[in-house]
Amino acid sequence: MGETTGQRQTGYARSMMPFAELHELSRRLRRPAVRDLAWTLLSPALLSAPPCPQRHPLAGSAWVGDPQRLQDWLHALDADDLPLREWLAKITSRRLGLYYEGLWQFALQQAPGVELLASNLAIRAGGRTLGELDILLRDSEGTHHLELAIKLYLGPTEDDGRDPTHWLGPGCHDRLGSKLAHLAGHQLPMSADAQSRAALAAVGVDQVQAHVWLGGYLFYPCPGHAEPPAGANPLHLRGRWLRRQNWAATADERWQPLPRHAWLAPARAEPDDCWTVPQFEAWLARLDEHAPAQLLVRLEPDGAGAWQEVERMFLVADSWPHLPDNRIFTDPAQRFVSNSH
Repeated sequence: MGETTGQRQTGYARSMMPFAELHELSRRLRRPAVRDLAWTLLSPALLSAPPCPQRHPLAGSAWVGDPQRLQDWLHALDADDLPLREWLAKITSRRLGLYYEGLWQFALQQAPGVELLASNLAIRAGGRTLGELDILLRDSEGTHHLELAIKLYLGPTEDDGRDPTHWLGPGCHDRLGSKLAHLAGHQLPMSADAQSRAALAAVGVDQVQAHVWLGGYLFYPCPGHAEPPAGANPLHLRGRWLRRQNWAATADERWQPLPRHAWLAPARAEPDDCWTVPQFEAWLARLDEHAPAQLLVRLEPDGAGAWQEVERMFLVADSWPHLPDNRIFTDPAQRFVSNSH
């Protein structure tokens, strides 16, 4: 099975995007967690040239040589997602990053040709925890330490966007440049440190190859223009962001906010869960002027009875990223947001 035209044009290796032909599969699935799982496994990395080694976690699995097996597995879960729901129920935190890691852990346990040796392996020295290794796995290409991250960054309005430090998380606490520096300078080297030897030996590992996998979306300013950050994957997923003063929607556009746990796969809603224009306008009128960034999706009918995401956008306060400190925002309209994304 050869590379797609897009892969040849970008020089993208199979180890970086091994399932390019399945990239639309998550949209054809129905159950929310299974859609998120498919998106996690099949979506492109944010960067094609990060400052540290990058490898798709399933690059050494038997699914790479036979993607139909992976597709069949995901369809079987869509018919009966109980095993996935039971696994995810063990995750007590609502943090998006831990949910993303949990989806990877579930898949790596099931992937043919992959042995998941450990997840969240604590590295300790002198009675204190120095950090954790997200994933240790063994496949046909060796033993690997993987650091996983899911990130959404908003591009700058005042420069060309090439500098990763100018790409800011919606909560204003994280920058792409800072995350890359932490991965390259701290998280990946940890498995090669002397302090890690005992923890690695406990799971039967001597040496590992360290890699990162960084998924997510990049959001571009509207109005305005920003180039992708240096090293960006030409196939990265993208959206737009704008300040509230610039918000405008036509009367026939159907928008609604997504709760944070639904930020991964493209949204899907049954007709009864799709917001009407007046419902969205009422929500927007109640939204605090200094509210945190809200991820909105525009939905259109898919011809099969459901509504599918066709666009996503962050709506931010006019003062973003300079928001008042110590504000607690509640939005009663969020309780109407469907989980059937």
